[in-house]
Formats: sequence, structure tokens, C-alpha cells
Amino acid sequence: MERVNHTLLTEFILTGVPHPPWLRTFLLVFFLLIYILTQLGNLLILITVCADAQLRARPMYIFLGALSIIDMGISTIIVPCLMMNFTPGVKPIPFGGCVAQLYFYHFLGSSQCFLYTTMAYDRYLAICQPLRYPVLMSAKLSTLLVAGAWVAGSIHGAIQAILTFRLPYCGPNQVDYFFCDIPAVLKLACADTTVNELVTFVDIGVVVASCFSLILLSYIYIIRAILRIRTADGRRRAFSTCGAHVTIVTVYYVPCAFIYLRPDSHSVLDGAAALFPTAITPFLNPLIYTLRNQEVKLALKRMIGGQKTRSEI
Repeated sequence: MERVNHTLLTEFILTGVPHPPWLRTFLLVFFLLIYILTQLGNLLILITVCADAQLRARPMYIFLGALSIIDMGISTIIVPCLMMNFTPGVKPIPFGGCVAQLYFYHFLGSSQCFLYTTMAYDRYLAICQPLRYPVLMSAKLSTLLVAGAWVAGSIHGAIQAILTFRLPYCGPNQVDYFFCDIPAVLKLACADTTVNELVTFVDIGVVVASCFSLILLSYIYIIRAILRIRTADGRRRAFSTCGAHVTIVTVYYVPCAFIYLRPDSHSVLDGAAALFPTAITPFLNPLIYTLRNQEVKLALKRMIGGQKTRSEI
């Protein structure tokens, strides 16, 4: 049988998010501001947690600092590519760059997923078992849990990248998306992708479903514990400690489930949904956790007040 020669691709072209030409400048400036504010907001939280002895000794803020690092990473991997779509000319991405982008996105994204689950468990211990909380969730254990989330995320990202790019790519090189992600890249493969699509669906489905189920179970116990609190002020304070986490988990999980947990995930709405975990959620995290958290506000005031005092001396 005669063997057909195929020229393998060396680069991809990201088509980006569909938009009317007259909105190009506005969208470029908008996402540039989103990117800058995301980096500054998360960096401020990270510096505050590291600089304040009271915060860095508490597990909740160790998780929050790790979340800030992940948010800055996801934003840096995705948003600059998104902004390039709003500038004139064709902007190809090298094959290796596409591999790296897919790997780091799924590495950081799954690490974030595991971290949200760990944060829910932390809230469960703090509210349902407050007397045993310092023993059950120490700073050392929380650091190990963060490290575990990173390791598990790196393994997940490697599996997805290897499975996706073990296939030959020799045809069209236009990725109908604003970054290199599995559903969009697989459409360009010069081979049957049924196994890849099934493994992706099962692998990501297991990660998302198991993490979300554990979060949901944690909050069932948390709500039951809060409803047993006799005073309205006590219930309000208990709910306020979980409000930020619930908001971010909802904004993160719903778009991810829409994109990856459908048998045929090639909808034009996928791009709009993907903006939430890649650009919107990293931007909202520091706002929600800072505006709703009195301890972070007080730590910021202490840090700013300490700097003023040193400058006056």
C-alpha cells in the first residue's frame, strides 16, 4: 500500500473571539485593563499574605496566596493571546508554544480545581469542628495540601497535552478559538479523535465532578452547622466566611462544565464561556476576597500603616 506523505504543522493561527471591527480598540483596551488589574490585585493579596504574620500562619490565607499565584499564571498564559486577536495582522503561535499553552492551562486550571476543593474542606473544619480545627488543619498540612494540588495538576496537564499532541497535525492550521485548548485543537488532527475525545471527557469529567461533589458535600454539612447557630449575628458571620468561596466556585465550575462535559463541545458559545475561567475569574478573585474579607482589609491597613511609619522615621 502506498504511503501518503503529510507535511506536519509547525505553527497554528488562533482565530480569536468573533467581534465586530468597530469594537476592536475597545476590546483591546478592556482586556488590557483586565490583565493589568488581575496581576496587580492578585500580587497585592500575595504580598499581603506573605508580609502579614497573622495571615501567613493561617491555612485559609495560605490557600488564598496559592490561588493568587494560579490566577496570575492563567491570566498570563491566556489574556495576552486574546489581546493579540484585537491587533492588525495574522499572529501565528509556534507548535511548541501551543503545546506549552495547553499544558500550563490544564495544569493551573486543574490545580485551581483541587485548591477550591481543599478550601471548601478547610471551611468545613473551621465551622463544623472549630475546637479541633487548629489540630486538624495546621499551617504545615495546608502547605502540603497546596503542594499536592500542584503535583496532581501537573500530572493532569501532562496527560492532556500528551494525548492531544501525540496525534498528527497536517491539515488546516487555524484554531477556531482564542487559545490552544483541547476541543479546538483536536478538530485539526489528521487522525481519528474519538478515543481522545472520550478520554478527555472522562478525565476532566472525573476531576470536575469529584471536586464539585466534595465541595457540595462540604457545604451541606456547613449549612447544617450554621442553621444550628442560635444567634442571627453568628449565622451571618458564618455565612460571610463562605460567601466569597461559593461565588468564585460557581463562576468557575459552570463555564468549565459547559465547555468540557458535553459530548459535542464545539458550540460558538464555548469561546464566551471560556472567558470566565481564563479572564474573568482571575480578575474577580482578589476583588471578592478583599472586599468581603475584613481580615485581609485589616492586614492591608497594617501593611500600609507600617510603611507610612517607616517613611516618617
